[in-house]
Amino acid sequence: MFEAKGYQKVDFQENPDIYIINTCSVTENADKKCKKIVKEAKKISPNSYVTIIGCYAQLKPKEISEIKGVDAVLGAAEKFRLIELLDGFAKEQETKILASEIKEANTFNNAYSINDRTRTFLKVQDGCNYGCAFCTIPLARGKSRSDTIDNILESAREISQTDVKEVVLTGVNIGDFGIQDGKRKEKFEDLVRALDEVEGLDRIRISSIEPNLLTNEIITFVSTSKRFVPHFHIPLQSGSNTILRKMGRRYLRELYEDRVAKIKSLMPHCCIGVDVIVGFPGETDELFLETYNFLKELDISYLHVFTYSERANTRASEMEEVVPMKKRNERSKMLRILSEKKRRKFYEENLAKTFTVLFEEDVEDGKMHGFTENYIRIAAKYDPILINELKAVTLSEINEKGNVEVLEPEIVFESHSTINSLNN
Repeated sequence: MFEAKGYQKVDFQENPDIYIINTCSVTENADKKCKKIVKEAKKISPNSYVTIIGCYAQLKPKEISEIKGVDAVLGAAEKFRLIELLDGFAKEQETKILASEIKEANTFNNAYSINDRTRTFLKVQDGCNYGCAFCTIPLARGKSRSDTIDNILESAREISQTDVKEVVLTGVNIGDFGIQDGKRKEKFEDLVRALDEVEGLDRIRISSIEPNLLTNEIITFVSTSKRFVPHFHIPLQSGSNTILRKMGRRYLRELYEDRVAKIKSLMPHCCIGVDVIVGFPGETDELFLETYNFLKELDISYLHVFTYSERANTRASEMEEVVPMKKRNERSKMLRILSEKKRRKFYEENLAKTFTVLFEEDVEDGKMHGFTENYIRIAAKYDPILINELKAVTLSEINEKGNVEVLEPEIVFESHSTINSLNN
């Protein structure tokens, strides 16, 4: 939108006239991070116009407006109109606050990233109708809403005309895709099937998807797909049914276990990532061990571990039986160690097999890196010709940094289906 108005994008350090800073409310210390980035921006470009958008801006616009150097704060409904609303980015004495009630954020705005030539993040859904006790996202992003399959296919065809090799489907609650104007009109499974037919896309990856929305039909389809890769990231949050109920999650551990078993029965080489929260109110030592032992026995590949932190205006913030921070941190450390063991085991299971790697412009100590279709991080001898190329490689050994070394890549494969035939 900026470029259409004649603006030019520059790097953070290149003395910009305007900074647009996008904030998050999921990670801890959003306020400290925001202040730090604003301070850094004003140090680089003292006369710059600083606008804050994103989830934190929707939740606490007044608080952000008091940060020294901030010129404007835009909420979830306003951020897509920021060029129109700020009209020339002229500085005023008072910080502008343009943040309406979250119920006003009820339209879907089509978007996909264009900065990384290796992969594109294609947004297909926004908002969430779930009310998990720990989460502020519905307060910051509004109700679940989606683009149409036809619009998404149009974006996918545009992407297919570029050099991008991988598309990552994103959303706040991606499995809830299909709600338009408050009514369910389409399904995520239908979107997946339609995207699989778009010529020119090499790989499609599904981002985080709720276990109750990851149906057996979707899993089965991915296992035979031409373009969807064998990688799922499935939030668990707790391996204790007691805690899952307190969190307000829409499944129990038995369903999660069934999903993992289904995936592994069809795709033994599939990568499965897991989100888990430690230290939720009421999580006793015994209940934490339920989670730990459940994850230890589960055939998964890695964990994203979150230490529970209180969020204003959530049910969990009012709950009793608060877990001391020291204990939260200890549990987090235990699960991070378990994650490293799980990742290494998954890597070891795939050694001597052949996969495709999408090589990135990520070079360190003479090695270039990339990911296989099943999300194994690869290290190979640097060759500039390989950047943004799909190459078939045989996984050789795990190096001291935990990445997998490969035999010399030789053949380019055009799609994930070729690798399926190799592995089969």
